Amino acid sequence: MIPAHMLSRQATRPGHRVLRFTTHHSTCLLLPVSHGRITRAWSTTTTTDSTASTGSHKASGHIETAPHESLLFFNNLFPLKLSSVLIWRPWTSEDLLQRFEKKSLHFIDPIRLVKRAIDTHDQVPIRVTEIIPRLKDGGAFVKFTYPEDMSAAQVESKLSKLLHNNPIKPWFNPFGRVQTGLVEGVPWLEDLYRLPRSRIRVEFVPAKHDESPAELSQETLYSIFRKYGKISEITSQPTDSKVLPRFAYVDFVLVRDAIMARNCMHGFVLREQGSKNATRLRLSYEQRVKAHHIWAWFTSHPRIMIPLVAALIAAFTVAVFDPIREFFVKAHVQKYFEFTNSRLYKWFKSQTSDILAFRRRKTEDAGLNALFTHRKDLIDSIQTGLLESVDTFTVVHGPRGSGKKDLILDQVLKERSDVLLIDCKPVVEARGEAGTIRRLAFEVGYRPVFSWSNNISSLVDLAVQSTTGVKANFSENLESQVVKILQTTASALKQVGLSERKKEDKDADLSEDAYLEAHPERRPVIVIDHFLHKSEDKGVIYDRIADWAAALVQSNIAHVIFLTDDASYSKPLQRSLPDRVFRSVTLGDLSPDVAKKFVISQLQTDTQFAHDGQQQDQDDTEPDRSLKEKKGSKDHPTDPELDPHLLSELDTCIAALGGRLTDLQVLARRLKIGQSPQKAVQEIIDSTASDILRMFLLSNKTSSAEKSGEGQGGRKYTTEQAWYLISALASSPHSSIPYNSVLLSPTFASSLSMSSSAAPGWSPETALEALANAELITIKSHNGMPTEIKAGKPVYQAAFQKLASDAQIKARMDLLVLTELAKIETKNLEKVEQELVMLQGLMARRPGDVSERVEYLLEKMKGGQKKLGVLEEEIGRVKGALVKC
Repeated sequence: MIPAHMLSRQATRPGHRVLRFTTHHSTCLLLPVSHGRITRAWSTTTTTDSTASTGSHKASGHIETAPHESLLFFNNLFPLKLSSVLIWRPWTSEDLLQRFEKKSLHFIDPIRLVKRAIDTHDQVPIRVTEIIPRLKDGGAFVKFTYPEDMSAAQVESKLSKLLHNNPIKPWFNPFGRVQTGLVEGVPWLEDLYRLPRSRIRVEFVPAKHDESPAELSQETLYSIFRKYGKISEITSQPTDSKVLPRFAYVDFVLVRDAIMARNCMHGFVLREQGSKNATRLRLSYEQRVKAHHIWAWFTSHPRIMIPLVAALIAAFTVAVFDPIREFFVKAHVQKYFEFTNSRLYKWFKSQTSDILAFRRRKTEDAGLNALFTHRKDLIDSIQTGLLESVDTFTVVHGPRGSGKKDLILDQVLKERSDVLLIDCKPVVEARGEAGTIRRLAFEVGYRPVFSWSNNISSLVDLAVQSTTGVKANFSENLESQVVKILQTTASALKQVGLSERKKEDKDADLSEDAYLEAHPERRPVIVIDHFLHKSEDKGVIYDRIADWAAALVQSNIAHVIFLTDDASYSKPLQRSLPDRVFRSVTLGDLSPDVAKKFVISQLQTDTQFAHDGQQQDQDDTEPDRSLKEKKGSKDHPTDPELDPHLLSELDTCIAALGGRLTDLQVLARRLKIGQSPQKAVQEIIDSTASDILRMFLLSNKTSSAEKSGEGQGGRKYTTEQAWYLISALASSPHSSIPYNSVLLSPTFASSLSMSSSAAPGWSPETALEALANAELITIKSHNGMPTEIKAGKPVYQAAFQKLASDAQIKARMDLLVLTELAKIETKNLEKVEQELVMLQGLMARRPGDVSERVEYLLEKMKGGQKKLGVLEEEIGRVKGALVKC
């Protein structure tokens, strides 16, 4: 309601009255007036019929009133923050009116507040006819009737005075109070998601469609809205703005005051003095934008905001996740969560040491123990190196199946509990960068790891760069993520080395680095298995692992042992430690005597186990005999003996099989199931020959791979080259061929499929190195220079001889080699013919200068043609032999 000192009445034309709001600079007239009675805008602008039901406002959004009936808006009845929860309760006007007419209401019932404000005061003789809740505004509209000798303004004035003298405080807001105001406009009962704000946007719209509204001044707006609460600012629309309709902002200090003003004055019609047309006020809540806000300033500058967000994320990750990851790495190294390290498992194992399952495990390890006794000096030297403070690597090199991993883990490090094993094979064979990161994290116990987040970060980087032109650098490449994992692992390993340090130690005053340097036995051991496995695919992984291992060794944090099959391991390691000499250990094949003892030990332990079982059964049936008598009797020998015929065949079989540990284990398993040595070895040779045939000789050619310079099927060697080595080694009496003779052979030196024109950077040495990496051959060196070539495994020599003795395979492969040689001679003849054609013109002018060259080319053509004829004859013979096969 407008204050009384600002309201005056003035007679105009008969039958009309006006309300004049007087300010210092203007006068506002309230419209319309008819029949000597003030007719409010909200009663004349409803879109429904006056005889409609009281619930018609649900369809039109407006509230209807009859004569001597008006509206009040009660504020602060509902909590604003809980409007989304209260909306699920059915708040109907009929239900509220019924509850209003009850004598007693619940303490937290909002209708109780309305009843206290109206019913308890006899000075206000009104009757409530309808209550319309407004949950998101925290109040309700109350429709009431008043007597003819009073006006709605007088009713509102008395109620406001009574509420001011006797404040009613809601239960959810003890510092606030219920307020009421007369609705002077056209309230719009919308259910849109427009939450109350302290800023109100006042739009000036025409009262009639054919009129243009007038823009109200700040003084007029202040006089209208000040009664609803303290106003902090009134902002008019800029004069040069083209936005229609014209508007102004009214900022209240409290949100509740803005709610009261919006619900009471929406749709209010007025006319300023000097203006011909009336203006209707359309009010709505507006989100206030603070000028020069720090957050708005940052968000409007992506060159500052994006790096800041990246830095905050990185800082949060370091502060929160890095300590967790270090804990899990430390737990992985010291095996906190492994069941085999628990006291319960150790007790159970000690109580059941004689059970069959545990004894069976011992028999499987007995053969390896017998083998390791022959490598006792090697084991002692590695263990001694772990007690020294020399900052260097230990590299254990040997072919696959030579027992490197079993030697280190089961013998050298069997008494240590602080061992970290990193297997490079699953890491480099993982698919994609996310898989590589996930596998590397699993190997070191690094968790939690969000390998998928880098893909999302890459998309964010692309979106930010495409929209702002600024690189966000949220994503990390593979190398940086590998370095991050390894750095966290290094921090955890340092904590492991210092975990047994105590304050009462004699050297407790030493620094951490000095303590680790003085106690090399306290440093954890890192075993890196399958180093340089598929090094051509993931070379960056091995480079970072080598650099990381070098840093650990130089910082005295840990000992590092590399296990590798690749003979070129010195190249990446020398880049990491250029001024150090590696402690290198080479494991070769076993000698025939040691290999025989290994197989016999495997068979003896199995026979001993079966013999002990039979003896135990007899002990159960003869309890009256003492154990001592049974051990000394002839029927129960203490040491079971093997079949002499089997032992006599082992020498011949092991000579053919060789001393590779994995092949000897396969032989021992075949002998245990009852096969004879000769049959077992023959089946092993047949299986090996079949694998060589499938992997090296019968693999399909891929034209795309050849065009890309990788030969057949993505390889760096040809089938003809592989067969040349197989046939040459099979026919060699010493089971070896000279290295240089292979390089000078036409199959390697003049290969058309792998020539430099078709494959840039290829050379015969590259092909031999690829075949050695595939373990088809082994290259022996002397003083750093390759001298001879042997089979990749001892059993391969026998497999080569079997393949070379097969007429069909030999004819087919020889045909490929002869065809390749014929193509080489044909290409050489074509080059000679082209040069002769070029020299033909010079012969007519200067025959003496080119005669020698022509004679040389003719002799070369003659010799080449002769070789080609011999090759064609040989090709015909081989084809005939192939047809007969």
